[in-house]
Amino acid sequence: MTEPRKIIIDTDPGQDDAAAILLAFGSRDEIEVLGITTVAGNVPLRLTSRNGRIICELCNRRDVKVFAGADAPIKRKLVTAEHVHGKTGLDGPDLPEPTMELQPGHAVDFIIDTLRGQPEGTVTLCTLGPLTNIALAFQKAPDIVGRVRELVMMGGGFFEGGNITPAAEFNIYVDPEAADIVFRAGVPIVMMPLDVTHKLLTRKDRVARIAALGTPPAKAMVEMLEFFERFDIEKYGSDGGPLHDPTVIAYLLKPELFKGRDCNVEIEVTSELTVGMTVVDWWGVTDRKQNAKVMRDVDADGFFALLTERFARI
Repeated sequence: MTEPRKIIIDTDPGQDDAAAILLAFGSRDEIEVLGITTVAGNVPLRLTSRNGRIICELCNRRDVKVFAGADAPIKRKLVTAEHVHGKTGLDGPDLPEPTMELQPGHAVDFIIDTLRGQPEGTVTLCTLGPLTNIALAFQKAPDIVGRVRELVMMGGGFFEGGNITPAAEFNIYVDPEAADIVFRAGVPIVMMPLDVTHKLLTRKDRVARIAALGTPPAKAMVEMLEFFERFDIEKYGSDGGPLHDPTVIAYLLKPELFKGRDCNVEIEVTSELTVGMTVVDWWGVTDRKQNAKVMRDVDADGFFALLTERFARI
């Protein structure tokens, strides 16, 4: 039997971040969560750090260490998304305040220490929010870049455009400078853009199968999804909203669910009109170096089957 894949989840929870963390917790044979690092994004850092601990306690995983990270982007004012996620970030279920403590120390230092402390090429960074913590870690300790096995991220969009501006996806838009640092670092990147996540709709039949599990985590997840999807149903006119962040964990478990190609990806950091855009050279029209595997297609039924099966294990 192969060793579980060691991961750090860098996140700004968010209902869909919660679904990603649940998927990791439900996959203990394959995934070892070394720690959760939080960043300001969907809601401010105080709330993302609270929400990370709430999710751990909901899943009876108080053993997982949660570290607070960057409370603002590298160069910009923080933009948040309460209009999507509600004022707490996890609006929907009535969840108790967490009792487990945040870990002492900064998330950036935990990322650096973990990558230095584990064997080279064994730790995967799973990023579900703005890339601020990762960029700061790479800047502070350039030696860790070569130690990363892979960085699997939810962020960006190309054929689908953006979801916070016409050109930019939220995670990249919040801190485009951080994304630029990460994409230039030379680390192996797998990118889950809106082109994939907009094909993963929380249709009523799919949510009903999660509800049928009947466990406290599944019940809370359904209530989160019902709150979260209301914004997207109104926006896209679809049955259910896109489920973004669990794609990152699903890729580690079943990469065959996804299809994409190696591309060059550049981050726009100067244009007022398109700041935060992920400029993907899908057709290879430049001679710029490929720096990311960009996913475009997904087996949606297989994805939701995996999600439901793993939620049942929690």
